[in-house]
Amino acid sequence: MALANRVTGIESSGSAQTTEKRAATLPIASLILGALSLIGMMISLWMIFIYAPTDAIEGQSQRIFYFHVPMAWVGMLSFIVLGVAGVVYLIKKDERWDWLARASAEVGLVFLTLAIVLGSIWGKATWGTWWSWDPKLTTVLILWFMYVGYMMLRSYMGNTAESARAGAVLALVGVVDVPIIYEATNWWRTLHPAAQVGVPGALPPSVTLTLMVALTTFTLLYCFMMIQMYQFTKMQMLAQRLRATLEWGE
Repeated sequence: MALANRVTGIESSGSAQTTEKRAATLPIASLILGALSLIGMMISLWMIFIYAPTDAIEGQSQRIFYFHVPMAWVGMLSFIVLGVAGVVYLIKKDERWDWLARASAEVGLVFLTLAIVLGSIWGKATWGTWWSWDPKLTTVLILWFMYVGYMMLRSYMGNTAESARAGAVLALVGVVDVPIIYEATNWWRTLHPAAQVGVPGALPPSVTLTLMVALTTFTLLYCFMMIQMYQFTKMQMLAQRLRATLEWGE
């Protein structure tokens, strides 16, 4: 019996040490991602406004493209992470995956909202209208509502296991919209152009390079912000549990 308790104590100690090591790596990763994001953003801004050529037809408004596309990409990537984290949570019942899902949802909603706003400004300059029920725009709007629905559901149900399961199911439903957004220009007639990156002669090399740098920078920024939100969600949950313990203790 004493031997069993000793083994259990050793296992618990090992598990605690592993958790501490994982927790210690997050600030380091956050610092590295923050530095890379800052450097990348400075380089991106220089390339967007100085290095990249001015479009002969759209003029300066075309530079919105270098912000709109990366933000839309991050908005879709965030929902994929949300869906994957939801699936893993349903399988493992590990709340850390739920924290990741919530962090990705909050960051992704911000990026997708900015992508829609910038797209509307660019659309007004290019198409003469703030909004068009274009298939790509419509499917992006559906994804935005899925984000909002997820956040409202989690807020209404609170920080419970039932809330985590319901959020995971909703994420699985919403993630189906991501490939539809990507293929919208191929499936329907749309105002948006078909994919041009990687197509020989479609874009000048300087435009493609600037877009790739911007995409990388915004992806790094997403990772940095998600770690911050993950840590915040974790601290929030632990604080609520401590408060509940103290209240019940009284």
